[in-house]
Formats: sequence, C-alpha cells, structure tokens
Amino acid sequence: MNKSKSEILKSCNAVTPNTLMETLEITYIDVGEDFLTAKMPVTPKVHQPDGVLHGGAMVALAESVGSAACFVFLDTSKFMIRGLEISANHVRSVKKGDVFAKAQFIHRGRTTQVWDIKLTNAEGQLISALKLTTIALPKA
Repeated sequence: MNKSKSEILKSCNAVTPNTLMETLEITYIDVGEDFLTAKMPVTPKVHQPDGVLHGGAMVALAESVGSAACFVFLDTSKFMIRGLEISANHVRSVKKGDVFAKAQFIHRGRTTQVWDIKLTNAEGQLISALKLTTIALPKA
C-alpha cells in the first residue's frame, strides 16, 4: 500500500455516489496490509418482507467490498477487474444495526483472485460467510 489508510478509504468512498453502494449506504471504514472493511446499516430498505436483512443485500455488500479491495491491492491501471463467482452461507439473521464486511485474499494470482469475506454484526458475530472469485483482464 503506497497510500495512507485515510487516502485509500477516501478514494474508495469517493466512487460510490450514484451507485448501488450509495443506495445501500455502504461505506469503507478500514483497510490494512491484506484487508478492506465496509459497513452497511440494516434498515427497512434492506429488509426482506419479514423484517430481517435480505440475503441479496448481504451479497451486494460482500461483492462491493471484494471488488473495492481489488482496486486497493491490484494494479488496476493495467487490468480491469470483474467478478466471476460469489457464494454465500447466511448463518444468522439481523433486524437492525450495522453489518460489517471484511474482505481478505485466499488466493492472489496474476489472473484470478479468491476472496474470503466475512459479514459480522456490531458484536462480532458471524452473519454470513462468502467467497468471491475475481479475474484481472488486461486493458486494451
């Protein structure tokens, strides 16, 4: 990481206006040598009809933090990053508060990357465990 933590988080948050991340109120809140963390509030706008956090919103949060992590840790001046596959295991429901998504590399290849993404509540309890696979394609 050549930039400071605050510069990285500022640049991650700067690209969210007029995107799904803005709609879901996702903010990037922490970054380290091998991880990026985002936060999303759990409100009725991300609930399923029975009043708990929608699994699709959890997957959107996970893919958002994983994709943003690609831009932090990979050379995106030379490559376009695209998602190939995401899988999720939702293990706990949430009705309110915030959920946090932390993306870390499982595999950092030249072409494909595999991310471990854990969603937790404010108490640190696991909400969902996800795996995201991305690909780095050369820019034309």
